[in-house]
Amino acid sequence: MSTISDIAALDVGRVVAAIESVLPPGPGKLALHEPVFAGREAEYLKECLDTGWVSSGGPFVDRFEAMLRETTGAAHAVAVMNGTAALHVCLLLADVQPGDEVIIPTLTFVATSNAVAYCGATPHFADSEARTLGLDAAKLDAYLRDAARLEGGGCVNRRSGAPIRAVVPMHVFGHPVDLEALADVCARWKLALIEDAAESLGATCRGRHTGNAGLVSALSFNGNKVATTGGGGAVLTNDAQLGRRARHLTTTARQPHRWSFLHEEVGYNYRMPNLNAALGCAQLEQLPGFLAAKRALVLKYAEALRGVPGVSLFQEQPWARSSYWLNALLLEQPDAAARDRILEATNARGILTRPVWTLMHRLPHLAACPRMDLAVAEALDARIVNLPSSPVLRRFHG
Repeated sequence: MSTISDIAALDVGRVVAAIESVLPPGPGKLALHEPVFAGREAEYLKECLDTGWVSSGGPFVDRFEAMLRETTGAAHAVAVMNGTAALHVCLLLADVQPGDEVIIPTLTFVATSNAVAYCGATPHFADSEARTLGLDAAKLDAYLRDAARLEGGGCVNRRSGAPIRAVVPMHVFGHPVDLEALADVCARWKLALIEDAAESLGATCRGRHTGNAGLVSALSFNGNKVATTGGGGAVLTNDAQLGRRARHLTTTARQPHRWSFLHEEVGYNYRMPNLNAALGCAQLEQLPGFLAAKRALVLKYAEALRGVPGVSLFQEQPWARSSYWLNALLLEQPDAAARDRILEATNARGILTRPVWTLMHRLPHLAACPRMDLAVAEALDARIVNLPSSPVLRRFHG
C-alpha cells in the first residue's frame, strides 16, 4: 500500500501513458462514453416514420418492454421518457409522501435526489462502501439503530420526527451493491427498497439481474448508457398491481376508453415515444456484444495499470457481474490534488476523463439535509477518475 508521501509524488505521466496505451491513437477528443449504432436502428426508425407511429405508444414500445422483461427477468417493465421520470414513479409507487425522508447515497447522480424532491420528500444521505462504491448496508443498519425507531409499523427519524419511507441504492458505474444485505436491512426497518439501476443494465448480483431485489427499480437509456433510446427510462417490478399502476400513472392516469378522457387522479405524461423505443429495440439486440466489448476493455485497462504505483482499476466483486458502464481508475489513497492532476493531463490530451459527481451533501441546496457520517464517500470522491468506456474502443484491440 502506498503512503501519503508516495501519492504526493504520483507519476502522472506514467498514469496517463498507461491509459493512452489502451486507447486508439491519433488526434481528436475521445469521449467518456458514446453510443454505438451498428444494428437495425435506421431500419426501425424508418418503420416508425413510414407507419406514422412516432409518439407515445406504438408497437416498438410494446416490443421494447417485452425485451426488457426478457433481459432483466423482471415480470413487468414500463418504458418512460427518462431515468429520472422512472425514479419519480418508483417513489410514488412506494407511497413516498411530502414530508417523508428517503435514504439515498451521497455518492450518486443528482437525478436520485431530484426524484425524491419531486415527491416533496427530503433526501437523507448515507455512506458508501469501498468494495462496491454503493450504499453500505452494515453502516446504514448501525446508523439507524441510533438515528431511527420503529413506530406504527414504519421507520421514524428520532431527530426530525419524519417518517423514513424508503432506501434507494444506486449501482455506481454498473457495479451492483450488496442487494442481499440491503434487503435484510430494509426488512428489519420496514423500508421500501427501490433500486436506482440506471447504470446497471446487464449487471447481476449473485446471478440475478439488478432491479429485481426491491419493490420497484428504475433504468436509464440516456445517450451515454450501455444501451440507449436517445432519452428514456423504465420502471421494473415483479408486483403485478404495481406494474399496472406504473403504466396508469405514466399515461396521465387516463381511464381506458375508446374516446372519453377520464382522469381519476394526477398523472404524468411520462410514456416513452415509439421512436425512442424503436432505437432501444435495436440496441437491446446488440446488448450482449456491447457488454462483451466493455468487459474486454476492462481487462486492457487493468493490465495497463497493474504496474503503475499508486493506482488501480476498480473491478467487480466475486458475487457480482458488472455492466462496467464507466471504468474507474482508483487512487490507493484519497488525494484530490493528484486526482485533479490526472484529470488535467488526460483532458489536455483530448481524453475526456472526469471525477465522480459532486457528492449530494456538498450541493448548496442539499447541504441542510439529514445525513450519517459520510467518510468513505468523501474519501472515494478524492480517489476516482472515470476513463473512456465506450464499447467501440474494443475494436482498437482487434
